Amino acid sequence: MTSHVKKWMNGVFAFLLLQSLGCATSQSPQAGSSPEFPQSFTVQVTNPLNRERESVFVLINEADLQKSHRRFNEQAFAVYDGTAEVPSQYNAKDTFNKGITLVLDNLKAGETRNLTVRFNENGTNKRTYPKRTQAELSKKVGGRWENRKYIGGTFQNIDSLRVPSELTDHSYYLRYEGPGWESDKVGYRFYLDWRNGVDVFGKKTNVMVLKQVGLDGYDSYHNQQPWGMDILKVGKALGVGSLAMFDNGKAVRVEKTDSTYSKITQNGDVYSSILTDYYGWQVAGLKLNVHSQLSIHAGTRLTRHQMRLENGQPQNISTGLIKDKAAKLVTSKGEAGKRYGYIATYGPQTLNNPPDNVGIAVLFKSQDLLEITEDPLNHVVQLKPANGQAEYYFLAAWELEPNGIKTEAEFHQYLNRVAEELANPVQVKLSK
Repeated sequence: MTSHVKKWMNGVFAFLLLQSLGCATSQSPQAGSSPEFPQSFTVQVTNPLNRERESVFVLINEADLQKSHRRFNEQAFAVYDGTAEVPSQYNAKDTFNKGITLVLDNLKAGETRNLTVRFNENGTNKRTYPKRTQAELSKKVGGRWENRKYIGGTFQNIDSLRVPSELTDHSYYLRYEGPGWESDKVGYRFYLDWRNGVDVFGKKTNVMVLKQVGLDGYDSYHNQQPWGMDILKVGKALGVGSLAMFDNGKAVRVEKTDSTYSKITQNGDVYSSILTDYYGWQVAGLKLNVHSQLSIHAGTRLTRHQMRLENGQPQNISTGLIKDKAAKLVTSKGEAGKRYGYIATYGPQTLNNPPDNVGIAVLFKSQDLLEITEDPLNHVVQLKPANGQAEYYFLAAWELEPNGIKTEAEFHQYLNRVAEELANPVQVKLSK
């Protein structure tokens, strides 16, 4: 064999060897063969809609994980889309949505995305991602109760609270008067006293802001701040999405209870939730226990309200929207498997001066609908509980958000997209 032929063959061999090593290197992350996370499995996420969807919430259910991958370690894992790590978290304390949660920026029409979950069976390896959701509860310490007002003290964030008997509206005990939760789109709070009404914090920024709200007193957030403001008037009404029961022609909020206990179940980077247990809710001749969870995920305006009911079978669970003469009402009964029903209003109905445009809405499964009605203060939707549970969603869209919805037509288009997506959730399938 001539020397130039030998050189050519050696070159070919070297080229093939490098190609082989290169392929192995590029494929090894996909296979999950890393020292940090030596074990892996795949998850298929499919968009059943014939159009693109954004900020896609994915839940890999804890029960499915335990069934298919018993050695999975929730303390040491990461999720990958190809070689890109996807921000995720494990909801261990959540009441209704236990498991791995993550948010995909988008899914194309009919697309199936193959994700890889890599994990280590041993140890702890906590990941840190940009914080896009938050839930918190803050009370005063170091002061004293006097005539149902809390005098003095400083605010301290807490994980849970059994509501003291002294607490009423404007007791100056809880920072912004109750728990708060937010995404990078919008913030919410509810009054953890006899009112139990949901209010809205409009945001002019995508960063988390709740920790700075109300620290300098109770009135500042009613005026526009660099981060945004409290934009909705609630008063004696339902605000947006407050829990109630329709009785004798009126939506009755959770006003009379034996005791109330609220806790932050998840305060995560991509998902946060708050659980409130109402014991002995006195309404319509009943005395119910209600376990009420509010949750939000990154990239959405939607709050999901899931609840479990005990000690009785109520004729309805109701919710709704405050009436405002400046806001136009639209309703839809929805269609099972195609789109959720909703009630919504849009118009200049904020507390800003002059008022800005905001759209507020409640969305529900069409098969749960009993009646869309009203009372003097509210637009009301009555829903039928099933198997001791009930569920609905609510949202607010303020025109001053970054890239906010500016017109009534845009709001209705957005609302119809959301209604369709809720009725057609992504399909999640684990590999064996």
